[in-house]
Order: sequence, then structure tokens, then C-alpha cells
Amino acid sequence: MNAVPSPALGRLSRRSLLAAALVAAPTTLAAPTALAAPVPTATRPLLLGTYTSAEGGGTGIGTAAYDTATGAITSGPVITGVENPSYLALHPSGATVYAVAEQDAGAVTAVALAPDGTYEVLGTRPTGGSGPTHLSVHPSGRWLLSANYTSGSVTVHPIAADGSLGERTDLVTHSSPPPGPGQNGPHAHQIVTSPDGGHVLAVDLGTDAVYTYRLDESAGTLTEVSRAALAPGSGPRHLTFHPGGRSAYLACELDNTTVVCAYDPESGTLTPGAGQSTGSETGYPAQLVVTGDGSYAYLANRGPNSLARYAVEDGGAALRLLDTVPAGGDWPRQLALSPDSSLLFAANQRSSTVTAFRIAPDGSLTPAGDPLPAPVAVCVLPLA
Repeated sequence: MNAVPSPALGRLSRRSLLAAALVAAPTTLAAPTALAAPVPTATRPLLLGTYTSAEGGGTGIGTAAYDTATGAITSGPVITGVENPSYLALHPSGATVYAVAEQDAGAVTAVALAPDGTYEVLGTRPTGGSGPTHLSVHPSGRWLLSANYTSGSVTVHPIAADGSLGERTDLVTHSSPPPGPGQNGPHAHQIVTSPDGGHVLAVDLGTDAVYTYRLDESAGTLTEVSRAALAPGSGPRHLTFHPGGRSAYLACELDNTTVVCAYDPESGTLTPGAGQSTGSETGYPAQLVVTGDGSYAYLANRGPNSLARYAVEDGGAALRLLDTVPAGGDWPRQLALSPDSSLLFAANQRSSTVTAFRIAPDGSLTPAGDPLPAPVAVCVLPLA
């Protein structure tokens, strides 16, 4: 993927970024299409996260397009001017994407995605921590939440009407409980809002805990209301809610387990169950995703480089392992579903590829198209 040069002056003066990516088929030339508008050629855009400071890494946020019928992915230009965008999140309006800057001086960046296909980097704000690995937008669209892995803290930034970020309104460091076995301190890996919007949950790999906060939507501050303890040394990494809102699933990186949790929306209390199999005897689970109808869940497992398929049972309260399939790449760092849950995408960090899979009615996965070369791919974000 070739970067699109940024002009020295002028806002929104870059040439259309995604026109080259939004092409229906190799033999059909489509006119430039608005990023947020429906694409009449049955393609949809993808945004790709990478490490710009890594050997062989990218030069910003990559773009691509996928065929909704076949899953085939076509590479596009690059959104430049964004450092180490290893995780991406879209504003509910679809008009702005946010990226972490995963580095010692942690930061978050806002990028406006204009209807004509151009983009504008709106600016970067420090998180007050180091090594941010995850961020999410509160459902209100008014607050950006980020997790600083290296320093074990979580941060809140206000979002202005134009999608730009203000100075942070809160920074909370996980000072207790003590670090788990083999850990040197807290390591906040994820921060996400519950489906009902009532609470914010932060997953900390270093303290083997999930913290539940209430967000003051006027002041942008977090108040802890509950804390869930995971098995010592489990290393919880990523939490995914069932659409029903009363169950959630944790990928635990260090003890190679998946944990089903009960969730009480009223109190924000998360109650973890026992760890269960990832389908591989060894590995480092990265993330789970759940189909929109809540019927199936998929886990990316690094090391074995496999994708585990689970049947979701008891209204979301149980997972039953069905099988595993090869991820089609090395070190599947992150998964994403297409908006209609017909396709599953895997960002494979060490092979620098993105792979796609068609999801059958029974939840089984079939490879779709060839892997897309993408430098140090660590995040894939499908857009509607």
C-alpha cells in the first residue's frame, strides 16, 4: 500500500483517499464513492491498524475494500500522519475514526472521514500513560475511552461536535490488587462500555482483574463501582459482550482459557465462571467476537494460529466449543465481523496479512479469497 502524500497547507485538501479501494471487481472501474455512503458495487471499506515504528510496518492507517459476496479484499491508499495506530474505533456517526498511538508517550488521534472520501487528521492528544493498546467510543459519542497497557491506566477524552478531541478529563491507574504471578505491575489492555451504556469496564492483564466504572457524562470522570477477580496468572486480555447484555466472554492470554461471565447491568457486577478450552493445548488467546444474532462466538488464538468456533447457548450464559480452523496467517492479533456477520476478518501480525472467512448458517468458517498483504496488520475495522 502506498501512502497518499499530505499537502503542507489546507484542510480537507487531500485527494480522495478511498477511491482506489472501493472497486467492485478487478475488471470494473468504479467512480470515487463517499466513505460513509452505501457502495452500489457491493463493496465495503476496511480500515487497517499497524505499527509505523516496527520493522516492515505501515505508514499510517491502511485502507482496503472487501466484496460483500465473495469476501475478496482489495488494497487501497494509506491515511498518513498517524503514528503507531495499533487499534482503531469508529464514532457512532461514522464520520470520525480514532486511533491509539501505541508508544511510550501514549496518545490518541482523531481522523475525520469526509463524505467525499477525503480525510483530515484532526489532532492528537496525550493519554497520560504509556503503551495504549485499546480505545472505544462511548455510545453517546461524547467521550473517548482508552487503555494504557504499559502504565496500567485508563483515560477519558471529550469528543467535540466535529469529532476532534479535547484535553483528557480523567486518568485512573489500577493501583490494586497487587500484580498477578509473573507481572511487574498493572497492564490495562481494554476499555469498553456495556451494551446498555450504564457502565464502563476495563480489563487488566497485569492484575488479573476487570474493573467496572460509572462514567459521569457531564464531567467525563470515572468512579469504580465493582471489581471482578480472575484466576491468578490468567492474564485477562479482551472482553466481548453477548448482544443480550447479560453475559460476556473473556479471552485470557496467559493461561490459554476462555471465561464466560455473568453481567448485571443494574450494578455493573461481572461474575466470571471457570476457564474453558480454547481448542488448542498451547497458545495466547487474543480476542473473541460474537455474531450479531448472538448464536456463535469466535476466538483468535496466537501461536497455534487458529480460530475457535463456539456455539452460544443458554441465552448467552454458556459457550460450547465446536471446532477450530487455521487462521490463514501468523499470529492473529485481532478479529472483526462484517456489519451483517456474514464475514469474519483476522489481522495477522507476524505474516503481515488480513484473512477473510465466510460464515455459514451453522457458524462454520470457509476461507474467502486470498490473504491481503498488509504491513504488520494488528487491527481490521470494517465500515458499514
